[in-house]
Amino acid sequence: MQRLQRIAGISIFVGLLVLALKGLAWWITGSAALYSDALETVVNVAAAGLTFGALRYAARPADANHPYGHDKAEFFAAVLEGVLIVIAAFSIIEHAWIVWRHPAPITTPLRGIALNALATVVNGAWATVLLRAGRQGLSPALSADARHLLADVLTSVGVILGLLGAVLVGALWLDPALAVCVALYILASGWRIIRSSVGGLMDEAPDPRVVERIRAVVGDHATGALEAHDLRMRSTGRLTFLEFHLVVPGAMRVDEAHAICDRIEEALRREMGNLVVTIHVEPEGKAKQHGVPVL
Repeated sequence: MQRLQRIAGISIFVGLLVLALKGLAWWITGSAALYSDALETVVNVAAAGLTFGALRYAARPADANHPYGHDKAEFFAAVLEGVLIVIAAFSIIEHAWIVWRHPAPITTPLRGIALNALATVVNGAWATVLLRAGRQGLSPALSADARHLLADVLTSVGVILGLLGAVLVGALWLDPALAVCVALYILASGWRIIRSSVGGLMDEAPDPRVVERIRAVVGDHATGALEAHDLRMRSTGRLTFLEFHLVVPGAMRVDEAHAICDRIEEALRREMGNLVVTIHVEPEGKAKQHGVPVL
């Protein structure tokens, strides 16, 4: 967790560097498209700060008020990041409308484009670092930050190419049009981040393929039991909680049933890291005949 916090802290400084480059590019050109790119980077910096704070809070150990830990703080940060992205998108559209109504020539465009391209390279390199760290550390906040930066890279490339075309053909209307395209793209990106993060806050079930694989592991390693049913999973970000009922013969001793549970838990943890398993053992009269078949 400390490594994730360190990476989130570095993200703030990277975001400030990229913001300085893109802000300068917009300031010397007056381009609406470069303005949209710079404004999105303001969101990047704010999001990096949110991520850093969320990771620090999520690292707190479980306590009496939060017996399952504080990991869900990362989902809150990801939702806020998505909201900031949506707000930035509408601000970009408003600015593009003003420029569309009152067009002005773009000054020193090549210098501004070069500065923006440099910022884009920095963003792209750091986005790959964040994406890898988010996947390895199972961090929703870092993963959301990485996806946002990757979206920023794609829009920046589009802005650069489009702005070059606008300068070459002298079509000033392309500048605000590009800004609107950027706004619509990041609006969709913000919605996807909000959607996935709210799913985590609402204890949304994992991908059906993951659930089916877990069911198969339980069935393969529950030899001696009769059935497993009511299997449920939820994720808090770094941790995944799994619980189910295990039906055993009524005459089975407690230590034998406990040994089956230990075997299942060990197999599940080999299959899926950071897993917290709760198994409720029941006598055969509780079988529902529709649970996980035991091999």
